[in-house]
Amino acid sequence: MPSSFAIGDRVRLAQPPPYLKTADSMPMLRPPDLLSVGAEGIVMEHRPGGYWSVRFQPGTFLLDSQYLQKVSPDSPEVDSPEVDSSVN
Repeated sequence: MPSSFAIGDRVRLAQPPPYLKTADSMPMLRPPDLLSVGAEGIVMEHRPGGYWSVRFQPGTFLLDSQYLQKVSPDSPEVDSPEVDSSVN
């Protein structure tokens, strides 16, 4: 598991943290069951203390890299809907 990520990397929740901390200007602690193991998100920024701000479907959370796993670019995007680029 990589110890660092780049901004914009797709990551997956590899193991559940004891709690979730929101990435708001005034962070709040949230229950860990808001995200299931395997949920995918996008790295938004690196924060002091080794935390990564990751945007998931239910919100943006601060997570330590030990809970994250980089998604390989060739793996299918499971929870992202297909975008129809045709003009109606």
